[in-house]
Amino acid sequence: MKNIYFDNAATTFVDGKVLDTMLPYFSDEFANPGGSYTAAKRAKKAVEDARECIAKIIGAKTSEIYFTSGGTEGDNMLIKGMVYSLRPYRNHIVTSVIEHNAVLNTCKYLEKQGSSVSYIPTDKYGFVDMNRLKRSINRHTAIVSIMMANNEIGTIENVEEIGRICRSMKVPFHSDCVQAFGHIPVNVNKLGIDMISISSHKIHGPKGVGAVYIKDNLSIYPLIHGGNQERGMRSGTENVAGIVGFAMAAKLAHEKMTDNYMYCCRLRNYIINRLRKEFDDVMLNGPDCTMEKMSGTRLPGNINISFKGVSGYSIVDELSKRGICSSSGSACSQSKKGPSHVLMGIGLGEERASSALRLSIEPENTFDEADYVISCLKEIIKQ
Repeated sequence: MKNIYFDNAATTFVDGKVLDTMLPYFSDEFANPGGSYTAAKRAKKAVEDARECIAKIIGAKTSEIYFTSGGTEGDNMLIKGMVYSLRPYRNHIVTSVIEHNAVLNTCKYLEKQGSSVSYIPTDKYGFVDMNRLKRSINRHTAIVSIMMANNEIGTIENVEEIGRICRSMKVPFHSDCVQAFGHIPVNVNKLGIDMISISSHKIHGPKGVGAVYIKDNLSIYPLIHGGNQERGMRSGTENVAGIVGFAMAAKLAHEKMTDNYMYCCRLRNYIINRLRKEFDDVMLNGPDCTMEKMSGTRLPGNINISFKGVSGYSIVDELSKRGICSSSGSACSQSKKGPSHVLMGIGLGEERASSALRLSIEPENTFDEADYVISCLKEIIKQ
């Protein structure tokens, strides 16, 4: 049986160079970075070198980077930390209806604690309604949180415009950049973002490690208290091997970004065009990247399609029997069967939302693999 992995938005394999970089920190260089002896200082230097690497890639200062366990912790840390530091006078949050559950469930939790939340709608492609966003911000707004690129439909939001709006209204702007980082340029200064969350395992790094950027003029209440690691913002012994691996993965992704972007766009558009040719009732969800005017508005590796009258979960199961890994939505919500909140949020009906299939590709995927996946889909949909 073939083994074809088309679920790279959920996670990616660890690159061999990344693994080689990490291995010494499990054995020979195992010291705790908090120690005062030579081996500990070497571990500390490895963490700080990694911090500098991440900072350079996103155009930040090293003092603005804090390591975390991943995107979910980062979203919680920044949204809760900002609200906790400003309430009760500023206890309002602005976000969108298609955010990752790490953001939406954090907002729901804060609502139970007395915060108010404005959930901004999007158009049919997933682009945030800027006028509604602007009208929703008020003197009580503690934070605006809008993701840079959607994990299900690949929509790349106009975060630069959102940043301008937030700066003009003097409101901190957070963006979940987990899906964007390493795939498209993320420069916090150019984009006008005050806080971002990023993760390692989406870019061929290890799971369980990520980072946040916090602009140095912001004061955020820490969620984890302990031994004052990460300058008191995120206590707990540093995951040195993971942090070093994350930095190497980020470096490799940054160096290869242009070539990877171009290749994935070609493969993505090839698959979409072939699906449209082979199936009468296939519908692309999110921006139509095959149109020139929308070519840069979707993540290069994202394909989200619906097949009329067929369950997305059934398609995923049938593809799995043929050695193909895919998904019907976010990996974090697969245990909860039902239509995607993202697809419902962009106005799709329940039937179309429930028939969605997400294929997320990387440069390691080939055109031959794409042809095999399409041939399998022809069998499955016919059944």
